[in-house]
Amino acid sequence: MRNVVAIVGPTAVGKTAVAIELAYDIGGEIVSADSMAVYAGMDIGTATPGPAERARAKFHLIDVAEPGRPFSVGEYQRLAHLAIDDIIGRNPPAIVVGGSGLYVRAAVDGLDSSIPAENAQVRRRLQDQARKLGGSYVHAQLARVDPESAERIHPNNLKRVIRALEIYQTTGVPASVLHEEDSKRPPRYGDAVLVGLGMERQTLYARIDWRVDEMVRAGLVDEVKSLLERGVGPELPSMQGLGYKEIVGYIRGEYGKDEACALIKKNTRRFAKRQYTWFNADARIKWIDVDGLTAAEVSSIAKELIG
Repeated sequence: MRNVVAIVGPTAVGKTAVAIELAYDIGGEIVSADSMAVYAGMDIGTATPGPAERARAKFHLIDVAEPGRPFSVGEYQRLAHLAIDDIIGRNPPAIVVGGSGLYVRAAVDGLDSSIPAENAQVRRRLQDQARKLGGSYVHAQLARVDPESAERIHPNNLKRVIRALEIYQTTGVPASVLHEEDSKRPPRYGDAVLVGLGMERQTLYARIDWRVDEMVRAGLVDEVKSLLERGVGPELPSMQGLGYKEIVGYIRGEYGKDEACALIKKNTRRFAKRQYTWFNADARIKWIDVDGLTAAEVSSIAKELIG
C-alpha cells in the first residue's frame, strides 16, 4: 500500500465522497487540499464535510485558519506535511483530497521555498489598484509581465492575479517561471499515487448548478452576512472565494438574488474548466470516468489503480 494517495478533479465531481469510501475500505485519513475549506465558519460555501461524513473518516486541514486574516499556501504546506507525516507513521495512507491544484502540489510535491512569502506592501498597493481601477486593470498588468500566468488565471480570480504580480514585483521573475522550475524538483512524496475523477462536462455543470442551489437553500446568504458582521472584509482572500464574493454583491444591493446565483454557477463552471486544465497537465494522474457510478464503485476502481 502506498503511503500517500491523492484524489483530485473538478469541483462537484464527488471527490470527498470517494475519499471517505476509500478511507473506510483501506484505512488511512483524509488531508484536505482546498484553499477555502481551511477557513473556519465558512462551511456552506465551501461544502465542508458535515458530522456524518466526519464520523466515517478523519479529516485534517479543515477549519484551521480564521477568515479575518490571510492564510498562505506556505502555511498550508507546513501543516499538510505535518499531518501527512503523522498519518504515515500511525495509520497510512494519507489521502490528499482537493480541487485546488496548487494546494495539491504543495501537499504531495512541496513547493520551492525560494518562491517569496507575502510582500504585504506590494500586495496592499495592488489591492488598492484593483479597488480603484478594477480587477481587469490588474490582470492587464500581469499579462504584460507574465502572459503565461495571465492566460492561466481568470481575471475574476483577483487573489491569484495579485499573488502572481506580487511575485514578479518582488523577485523580477515571472511567477510562471518560478513555478515551472519548481515543478522539476523531485516530489516530497515520490511514491504518491494520483487519481483523477472526471465526467462529461454537461453532467458536471448540472451537478454544479444543483450544488449552488443547495448551498443557497442551506443558508449561504446568512453565512456571508454573519462573516461581514464579524468584520471579515469583502477584500480579504477568504471572501474572494466562489459563492462568497457574488453573495457580497447581492447583500450590497448591486444585483438581485437570482443574478447572484447565476453568477456563482457561471463562475464555478469556469473554475471547473481551469481545474481540468491544471490536472490534465499532470501526466501522473490516473483518470476515472465516474459518470453513473456510486462513490463506493469509484473507490473500488481507485483501489485497483493504487495497487
